[in-house]
Amino acid sequence: MNEKAGPDIEHDPQSFVRSLARGLAVIEALGRPPGRHTLAELAAASSLNRAVARRILLTLVELGYCTVDGRYYQLTPLTLSLGLSYARSLPFWGYAQQVLEEVRAEINESCAMAVLNVPDIVYILRLPARRILPTNLAIGSRLPAFAVSLGRVMLAHLSDAELEEYLRNSERQAFTPSTLTGDAELRAELARVKEQGYAWIDAELDPAISGIAVPVRDQRNRVMAALSANFVAGSIDEERAKAEILAHLRRAAADIRANMPPS
Repeated sequence: MNEKAGPDIEHDPQSFVRSLARGLAVIEALGRPPGRHTLAELAAASSLNRAVARRILLTLVELGYCTVDGRYYQLTPLTLSLGLSYARSLPFWGYAQQVLEEVRAEINESCAMAVLNVPDIVYILRLPARRILPTNLAIGSRLPAFAVSLGRVMLAHLSDAELEEYLRNSERQAFTPSTLTGDAELRAELARVKEQGYAWIDAELDPAISGIAVPVRDQRNRVMAALSANFVAGSIDEERAKAEILAHLRRAAADIRANMPPS
Protein backbone atom coordinates (compact mmCIF):
# COMPACT_ATOMS: atom_id res chain seq x y z
CA MET A 1 0.00 0.00 0.00
CA ASN A 2 2.73 2.46 0.92
CA GLU A 3 5.28 1.54 -1.70
CA LYS A 4 8.91 2.34 -1.11
CA ALA A 5 11.32 3.09 -3.91
CA GLY A 6 13.64 0.12 -4.06
CA PRO A 7 16.80 -0.29 -1.98
CA ASP A 8 17.98 2.36 0.45
CA ILE A 9 20.13 4.61 -1.73
CA GLU A 10 21.87 6.09 1.30
CA HIS A 11 23.38 2.68 2.00
CA ASP A 12 24.07 1.81 -1.63
CA PRO A 13 25.66 4.92 -3.18
CA GLN A 14 26.92 3.05 -6.24
CA SER A 15 23.33 2.51 -7.41
CA PHE A 16 22.41 6.20 -7.09
CA VAL A 17 22.22 8.07 -10.41
CA ARG A 18 22.90 11.65 -9.39
CA SER A 19 22.04 13.17 -12.77
CA LEU A 20 18.60 11.53 -12.71
CA ALA A 21 17.96 12.82 -9.20
CA ARG A 22 18.95 16.31 -10.28
CA GLY A 23 16.71 16.16 -13.33
CA LEU A 24 13.73 15.12 -11.24
CA ALA A 25 14.45 17.95 -8.79
CA VAL A 26 14.36 20.46 -11.66
CA ILE A 27 11.08 19.01 -12.98
CA GLU A 28 9.55 19.33 -9.52
CA ALA A 29 10.76 22.93 -9.30
CA LEU A 30 9.27 23.70 -12.72
CA GLY A 31 5.91 22.41 -11.51
CA ARG A 32 5.62 24.92 -8.69
CA PRO A 33 3.48 28.05 -9.07
CA PRO A 34 3.45 30.27 -11.03
CA GLY A 35 4.63 27.69 -13.57
CA ARG A 36 7.18 29.94 -15.34
CA HIS A 37 10.62 30.23 -13.78
CA THR A 38 14.01 31.70 -14.55
CA LEU A 39 17.22 29.70 -14.49
CA ALA A 40 18.21 31.38 -11.23
CA GLU A 41 14.89 30.50 -9.59
CA LEU A 42 15.09 26.88 -10.70
CA ALA A 43 18.69 26.47 -9.60
CA ALA A 44 17.84 27.81 -6.14
CA ALA A 45 14.67 25.72 -5.83
CA SER A 46 16.48 22.50 -6.78
CA SER A 47 19.68 23.29 -4.80
CA LEU A 48 21.87 23.16 -7.92
CA ASN A 49 24.40 25.55 -9.36
CA ARG A 50 23.32 27.42 -12.48
CA ALA A 51 25.57 25.52 -14.86
CA VAL A 52 24.12 22.14 -13.84
CA ALA A 53 20.55 23.46 -13.82
CA ARG A 54 21.05 24.95 -17.29
CA ARG A 55 22.31 21.66 -18.76
CA ILE A 56 19.32 19.84 -17.31
CA LEU A 57 16.89 22.43 -18.64
CA LEU A 58 18.40 22.28 -22.12
CA THR A 59 18.07 18.50 -22.03
CA LEU A 60 14.42 18.78 -21.01
CA VAL A 61 13.81 21.27 -23.82
CA GLU A 62 15.47 18.93 -26.32
CA LEU A 63 13.31 16.01 -25.11
CA GLY A 64 10.13 18.08 -25.30
CA TYR A 65 9.35 18.17 -21.58
CA CYS A 66 10.07 21.89 -21.27
CA THR A 67 9.93 25.07 -23.33
CA VAL A 68 11.91 28.28 -23.02
CA ASP A 69 10.60 31.77 -23.75
CA GLY A 70 13.25 34.40 -23.23
CA ARG A 71 14.38 34.02 -19.60
CA TYR A 72 11.52 31.74 -18.61
CA TYR A 73 11.22 27.95 -18.61
CA GLN A 74 7.92 26.10 -18.48
CA LEU A 75 6.81 22.45 -18.52
CA THR A 76 4.97 21.07 -21.55
CA PRO A 77 1.95 18.73 -21.50
CA LEU A 78 4.32 15.85 -22.29
CA THR A 79 5.31 15.90 -18.62
CA LEU A 80 1.84 14.60 -17.74
CA SER A 81 2.86 11.25 -19.22
CA LEU A 82 5.41 10.83 -16.42
CA GLY A 83 2.84 11.06 -13.66
CA LEU A 84 0.15 9.16 -15.50
CA SER A 85 2.57 6.28 -16.05
CA TYR A 86 2.08 5.38 -12.39
CA ALA A 87 -1.71 5.49 -12.60
CA ARG A 88 -1.74 3.44 -15.80
CA SER A 89 0.53 0.86 -14.18
CA LEU A 90 -2.06 0.13 -11.49
CA PRO A 91 -4.00 -2.98 -12.58
CA PHE A 92 -7.28 -1.55 -11.30
CA TRP A 93 -7.03 2.09 -12.40
CA GLY A 94 -8.94 2.03 -15.68
CA TYR A 95 -11.75 -0.14 -14.32
CA ALA A 96 -11.91 1.90 -11.10
CA GLN A 97 -12.65 5.06 -13.06
CA GLN A 98 -15.71 3.43 -14.62
CA VAL A 99 -16.88 2.15 -11.23
CA LEU A 100 -16.37 5.50 -9.53
CA GLU A 101 -18.32 7.29 -12.25
CA GLU A 102 -21.22 4.95 -11.56
CA VAL A 103 -21.05 5.68 -7.83
CA ARG A 104 -21.02 9.42 -8.43
CA ALA A 105 -24.12 9.10 -10.62
CA GLU A 106 -25.85 7.07 -7.90
CA ILE A 107 -25.12 9.39 -4.97
CA ASN A 108 -24.61 12.74 -6.77
CA GLU A 109 -21.62 13.58 -4.58
CA SER A 110 -17.91 14.04 -5.28
CA CYS A 111 -15.99 10.75 -5.33
CA ALA A 112 -12.28 9.98 -5.26
CA MET A 113 -9.69 7.24 -5.14
CA ALA A 114 -6.25 7.57 -3.58
CA VAL A 115 -3.19 5.59 -2.59
CA LEU A 116 -1.03 6.05 0.47
CA ASN A 117 2.41 7.61 0.12
CA VAL A 118 3.32 8.33 3.75
CA PRO A 119 2.83 10.89 5.15
CA ASP A 120 0.30 11.81 2.47
CA ILE A 121 -2.38 10.40 0.27
CA VAL A 122 -2.08 10.88 -3.49
CA TYR A 123 -5.22 11.16 -5.61
CA ILE A 124 -5.31 8.78 -8.56
CA LEU A 125 -8.94 9.56 -9.44
CA ARG A 126 -11.23 12.42 -8.49
CA LEU A 127 -14.70 13.03 -9.88
CA PRO A 128 -16.35 16.21 -8.59
CA ALA A 129 -20.13 16.45 -8.38
CA ARG A 130 -22.11 19.34 -9.75
CA ARG A 131 -22.17 20.80 -6.27
CA ILE A 132 -18.55 21.96 -6.31
CA LEU A 133 -16.65 21.66 -3.05
CA PRO A 134 -14.27 24.47 -2.07
CA THR A 135 -11.12 22.56 -3.04
CA ASN A 136 -8.90 22.39 -6.10
CA LEU A 137 -7.79 18.77 -6.27
CA ALA A 138 -6.87 16.56 -9.22
CA ILE A 139 -4.90 13.44 -10.04
CA GLY A 140 -1.54 13.71 -8.29
CA SER A 141 -2.73 16.10 -5.59
CA ARG A 142 -1.46 15.28 -2.12
CA LEU A 143 -3.13 15.74 1.25
CA PRO A 144 -1.97 14.80 4.77
CA ALA A 145 -3.20 11.25 5.38
CA PHE A 146 -4.18 11.71 9.03
CA ALA A 147 -6.66 14.51 8.29
CA VAL A 148 -8.74 13.02 5.44
CA SER A 149 -11.01 9.98 5.30
CA LEU A 150 -9.06 8.37 2.44
CA GLY A 151 -5.84 8.56 4.40
CA ARG A 152 -7.28 7.51 7.70
CA VAL A 153 -8.82 4.33 6.32
CA MET A 154 -5.45 3.35 4.81
CA LEU A 155 -3.43 4.29 7.89
CA ALA A 156 -5.75 2.05 9.89
CA HIS A 157 -4.49 -0.95 7.92
CA LEU A 158 -0.78 -0.36 8.36
CA SER A 159 1.12 -2.93 10.36
CA ASP A 160 1.87 -2.04 13.99
CA ALA A 161 5.47 -1.26 13.08
CA GLU A 162 4.49 0.90 10.10
CA LEU A 163 1.97 2.82 12.17
CA GLU A 164 4.47 3.48 14.96
CA GLU A 165 6.99 4.72 12.40
CA TYR A 166 4.36 7.00 10.89
CA LEU A 167 3.36 8.45 14.26
CA ARG A 168 7.00 8.94 15.22
CA ASN A 169 8.05 10.70 12.02
CA SER A 170 4.98 12.58 10.75
CA GLU A 171 4.28 16.23 11.47
CA ARG A 172 0.59 16.76 12.20
CA GLN A 173 -0.83 20.23 12.47
CA ALA A 174 -4.33 21.23 13.54
CA PHE A 175 -6.01 22.59 10.42
CA THR A 176 -9.30 23.20 12.24
CA PRO A 177 -10.48 22.93 15.86
CA SER A 178 -11.73 19.41 15.01
CA THR A 179 -8.42 18.01 13.71
CA LEU A 180 -7.09 14.96 15.56
CA THR A 181 -3.32 15.27 15.92
CA GLY A 182 -2.19 13.44 19.07
CA ASP A 183 -0.67 9.96 18.96
CA ALA A 184 -3.10 8.46 21.49
CA GLU A 185 -6.25 9.87 19.92
CA LEU A 186 -5.14 8.87 16.43
CA ARG A 187 -4.33 5.32 17.55
CA ALA A 188 -7.77 5.03 19.10
CA GLU A 189 -9.52 6.45 16.05
CA LEU A 190 -7.56 4.24 13.64
CA ALA A 191 -8.44 1.16 15.70
CA ARG A 192 -12.11 2.15 15.47
CA VAL A 193 -11.80 2.72 11.71
CA LYS A 194 -10.22 -0.68 11.19
CA GLU A 195 -12.90 -2.42 13.22
CA GLN A 196 -15.87 -0.75 11.52
CA GLY A 197 -14.36 -0.87 8.01
CA TYR A 198 -14.77 2.78 7.08
CA ALA A 199 -13.50 6.23 8.07
CA TRP A 200 -15.64 9.32 8.63
CA ILE A 201 -14.10 12.77 8.91
CA ASP A 202 -15.99 15.99 9.52
CA ALA A 203 -14.23 19.34 9.02
CA GLU A 204 -10.76 18.18 10.10
CA LEU A 205 -8.76 19.38 7.10
CA ASP A 206 -11.20 21.97 5.79
CA PRO A 207 -14.09 23.31 7.89
CA ALA A 208 -16.35 23.13 4.84
CA ILE A 209 -15.79 19.46 3.92
CA SER A 210 -16.72 16.09 5.39
CA GLY A 211 -16.17 12.65 3.91
CA ILE A 212 -16.49 8.90 4.24
CA ALA A 213 -14.03 6.33 2.85
CA VAL A 214 -13.56 2.58 2.54
CA PRO A 215 -10.48 0.47 1.75
CA VAL A 216 -9.89 -1.21 -1.60
CA ARG A 217 -8.26 -4.62 -1.28
CA ASP A 218 -6.49 -6.85 -3.77
CA GLN A 219 -6.97 -10.57 -4.28
CA ARG A 220 -4.62 -11.26 -1.35
CA ASN A 221 -6.68 -9.03 0.95
CA ARG A 222 -4.05 -6.29 1.09
CA VAL A 223 -5.32 -2.70 1.19
CA MET A 224 -4.08 -1.12 -2.03
CA ALA A 225 -6.11 2.10 -2.14
CA ALA A 226 -9.23 3.76 -0.80
CA LEU A 227 -12.49 5.17 -2.17
CA SER A 228 -14.32 8.17 -0.75
CA ALA A 229 -17.35 10.36 -1.11
CA ASN A 230 -17.16 13.95 0.08
CA PHE A 231 -19.80 16.45 1.07
CA VAL A 232 -20.33 20.03 2.07
CA ALA A 233 -19.88 19.99 5.85
CA GLY A 234 -23.21 20.09 7.64
CA SER A 235 -25.16 18.74 4.67
CA ILE A 236 -24.89 15.16 5.93
CA ASP A 237 -23.80 13.54 9.20
CA GLU A 238 -22.09 10.22 9.87
CA GLU A 239 -25.26 8.26 10.49
CA ARG A 240 -26.84 9.44 7.26
CA ALA A 241 -23.62 8.79 5.35
CA LYS A 242 -23.57 5.25 6.72
CA ALA A 243 -27.20 4.72 5.75
CA GLU A 244 -27.13 6.32 2.29
CA ILE A 245 -23.53 6.27 1.00
CA LEU A 246 -21.50 3.52 2.64
CA ALA A 247 -23.10 0.61 0.80
CA HIS A 248 -22.36 2.25 -2.58
CA LEU A 249 -18.67 2.66 -1.72
CA ARG A 250 -18.36 -0.87 -0.35
CA ARG A 251 -19.99 -2.33 -3.43
CA ALA A 252 -17.63 -0.33 -5.64
CA ALA A 253 -14.59 -1.50 -3.67
CA ALA A 254 -15.74 -5.12 -3.95
CA ASP A 255 -16.34 -4.70 -7.67
CA ILE A 256 -12.84 -3.27 -8.22
CA ARG A 257 -11.32 -6.11 -6.19
CA ALA A 258 -13.23 -8.75 -8.14
CA ASN A 259 -11.85 -7.38 -11.40
CA MET A 260 -8.23 -7.12 -10.26
CA PRO A 261 -5.82 -9.62 -11.81
CA PRO A 262 -4.30 -12.12 -9.37
CA SER A 263 -1.12 -10.79 -7.75
